[in-house]
Amino acid sequence: MSGSWLPTLAAMAATAVGLVVLWPLRATGRRAPFLVMVVAVGVAGSALYYLVGTPEAATPTARTGEPASLRDGVVELQRALERDPQRADGWALLGRSQQALGNLPEANRAFTRAVQLAPDEPELLVEAAQTRAQADPAKQFDDTGLQWLRHAQRLAPGSERAGWLIGIALRQRGQDAEAAATWEALLPRLDPGAATALREQIAIAREKAGLPAAATPPAATTAATALTVTVALDPAFAARARLRDDASIFVIARVPGGPPMPVAVEKHRLADLPLRVTLDDADSPMPTQPLSALKEVEVFARLSASGQANRQEGDIDSPPVRVPLPHAEPVPLLIGGP
Repeated sequence: MSGSWLPTLAAMAATAVGLVVLWPLRATGRRAPFLVMVVAVGVAGSALYYLVGTPEAATPTARTGEPASLRDGVVELQRALERDPQRADGWALLGRSQQALGNLPEANRAFTRAVQLAPDEPELLVEAAQTRAQADPAKQFDDTGLQWLRHAQRLAPGSERAGWLIGIALRQRGQDAEAAATWEALLPRLDPGAATALREQIAIAREKAGLPAAATPPAATTAATALTVTVALDPAFAARARLRDDASIFVIARVPGGPPMPVAVEKHRLADLPLRVTLDDADSPMPTQPLSALKEVEVFARLSASGQANRQEGDIDSPPVRVPLPHAEPVPLLIGGP
């Protein structure tokens, strides 16, 4: 087997799988832009170049050709796994490839084998659970799939995809209140557009659970309590710091002296700095505590390399500023300043 075609096979599988992983929202009967977020955390495969260790060592000298198609590549991959069946990454790649070919039962079997070999890999657990549900005739998450998702969430509490799919699994079981609570916990980590779409799904789940709908304040009230914030990096800090291009900036408002849960949050790219944003009720992650219901907030900005709103090691916060509401003037925030 030529090592050079493995990244190509993985990329082909990943591209094709991207077309079929959009089914969960269809299972809820609704379409929403949040699908984009689910896909954004989707499948990666090209890193499996080292599937058989040293590619040359696994390549018979008489074989120099590369697979002509994904289907041929799957055959080659199956032969490699017969020689070395303990490679979880190889079984995962086989699962993605079978999924791309539409062979969902075979994909499910391959992912199940991968999970048996690597039971503590969060992304693998999530991918295996989703494939297992796709292979089910009713597109349902069974107990095993839900168990994998919950284990993935325990291993990686910030996993948006795990949280989203757990919510779907709970709704399939008629546990709408639990689904709503699971999705509400995701909101602080989403960009504004995805959060707005997810709130629509939360509203549906709350209605089915018989829970009260989130109060929507009048437009005038929302405008009166909207809070404009500017965010910038300290020039000296920016010059000496090694900042990742994919780092995120969170603009967060919370109750002064209260719990760390934001009452309003927006996520932006580091490349967007300097920022001027407006926080309002649309940015409230918890429908029961909109920004318009507060008389005072503490606002700050967080530079996050992990992309998670919850504080992680290495994150850098601007000094918090306590602001009475309503507040007419923009609130300046500086990250990395003295």
